[in-house]
Amino acid sequence: MLLYGRNPVIEALQGGRVSELLLARGVEDAFAEQVQSLAREAGVRVRWSPRIELDQLAGTTQHQGVLAEVEDLAWATVDDILDRAEARGEALLIVLLDGVTDPRNFGAIIRSAEVLGAHGVVVEERRSAPLSPVVAKTAAGATAHLPVAQTKNLPRLIDALKKEGVWIYGAAGEAAQDVSRTDFSGRAALVIGAEGEGMRRLVREKCDVLVSIPVRGEIQSLNASVAAGILLYEATRSRGKKT
Repeated sequence: MLLYGRNPVIEALQGGRVSELLLARGVEDAFAEQVQSLAREAGVRVRWSPRIELDQLAGTTQHQGVLAEVEDLAWATVDDILDRAEARGEALLIVLLDGVTDPRNFGAIIRSAEVLGAHGVVVEERRSAPLSPVVAKTAAGATAHLPVAQTKNLPRLIDALKKEGVWIYGAAGEAAQDVSRTDFSGRAALVIGAEGEGMRRLVREKCDVLVSIPVRGEIQSLNASVAAGILLYEATRSRGKKT
């Protein structure tokens, strides 16, 4: 898989996942020196190419002058996420995505989840963007640190999590419960639905609590990745108060 973007490429080099590095001719800055040094340490071949070649390979001009050939991103399992929380001695905080198919939203949610201390992200197999270079670039390296798993049936997974004592919080714009006044202590799963449609009816019905983000503008809804970031922040803030 070809990965592009400066932060994702640095993360991949540091993680030992790069087999070849391509730099655009004319990239003569501190970044170029840094990635060449990392490549030398990892024994990775560096190839200089015309920028137009990188444009064609990446399918975009937004590659920031660097491409890396890396192993394909691999899906984790839900058990990997549960084990991660247990190994850290922390109450589970997991993000469940119901129909988020835009790769940039998907990547941004992964990034927020990693930065704000979630233990993993889970998507439904048939209702999600794939783990692609666009997702990896938008996640800015977070895919190297945070387990991202698939499930065949999200409602069934929610039932299984509830049996394990996980409280399910669904994001719904019309919900009466203000997210900033919600207690997220204990094992928690945050459910984010698709933009426009929100959560499916069955998923919504399985949530223990529906929470909303207060809005004051004329537009009454937020981008899915922005909403996820706010919910994650409020969840970690609430847990901080408890500790």
